[in-house]
Amino acid sequence: MSKIKWGAALLAVGVAVALGGCAQTSGGGSQTGQKLTILIGSSGDAETKAVQAAADTWAKTSGNTVNVVAASDLNQELSQGFAGGTPPDLFYMGWDQFATYASNGYLDAYAAKLPNAGDFYQNLKDTFTYKSTFTCAPKDFSTLGLIINTDLWAAAGLTDADIPTDWNSLEAAAKKLTTATTVGLSFGLEYARAGVFMNQAGGTLVDGTTVKADTPENLAGLQFIQKLHDEGVYKMPSEVSAGWSGEALGAGKAAMVIEGPWIKGIATDFPNTKYQAYELPAGPSGKSTFTFSNCWGIPQGSKTVDAATNLVQFLTSDDQQMAFADAFGVIPSTTSAAAKYASKYPENASFVAGSDYAVSPVNFAGSATVISDFNAQLASLFGGDAKSMLASLQTNLQAALDAAK
Repeated sequence: MSKIKWGAALLAVGVAVALGGCAQTSGGGSQTGQKLTILIGSSGDAETKAVQAAADTWAKTSGNTVNVVAASDLNQELSQGFAGGTPPDLFYMGWDQFATYASNGYLDAYAAKLPNAGDFYQNLKDTFTYKSTFTCAPKDFSTLGLIINTDLWAAAGLTDADIPTDWNSLEAAAKKLTTATTVGLSFGLEYARAGVFMNQAGGTLVDGTTVKADTPENLAGLQFIQKLHDEGVYKMPSEVSAGWSGEALGAGKAAMVIEGPWIKGIATDFPNTKYQAYELPAGPSGKSTFTFSNCWGIPQGSKTVDAATNLVQFLTSDDQQMAFADAFGVIPSTTSAAAKYASKYPENASFVAGSDYAVSPVNFAGSATVISDFNAQLASLFGGDAKSMLASLQTNLQAALDAAK
């Protein structure tokens, strides 16, 4: 194990979780004969088995062994591993946690050295860049889109000509789709969804070293959501007795929702629900959507860094990323593989198209706590004062950004 002190800065824990085969038990500097552990946050058996199969394929040709561990709580188990000085050799690193780990010096900045470093989408590279250094390789990504229940769409007398392309047509479609038992539009009222309306109105939260949360543009985005709710054509999932908007769509309680390609998961509970995904409608300032991603993290100072880097090179190859896409539906993080994905899975082509203009939600070190507070305030958006919420966000986010410098 490296002499670098990872410590307990991420999470105050008294007892470290011992991850079998972690960095401190790995062999010397050679890339052969080493035992590596990968810690992942899995969506289910399909993902876990696919990652283990890929790791086994690499292990056979490299002369190493790899054990894949599916975490029950990735953030907690990862922080405990670092706190105890036994982080996994390779792990999923979420977009929302990346800046915190990078700022604490926990991540090896290997990504720029990969042969395929130039093949990743630029916005994904930007997400995992810390202090101008491309740090860890994006493993895949998702964007948000407008998902329409096609049976409800047809029942309302709507056609392809009515597919929403801007706010006005979104509002018009939502009105026609709203009935006594179905709301036209539903999505979770949180920054990760409401934020796209703020961006579509021309807003942003951070511009360089300056926070610009309390602006007329961001206010316009929130006020549009308020307007839709006041008209009764938008409701939160909880308002239609659904756990999330995917459930609302599948059960026919919402005709349109804003979600990502993970919407395919509703097939288990609602196998008869037909839907189609489209790009999000443009706002007053044009198109915008969010991109969400994980990267492959490697601990700074790990004895297995060379082997882990070679494994990442294999895992992010176009062929392997397409294998993951086939197994559990993720969109590849390289432009060439994503193009193949869009061709093979035309029902998800709109999510890939959104990557051309997608941005990552604000994610600098310390921002997560502020955004959580903002999400709590959004719960009172209807009948509340959106401007005061943005003023509070402005103050708190600027303080966090100043502290992160």
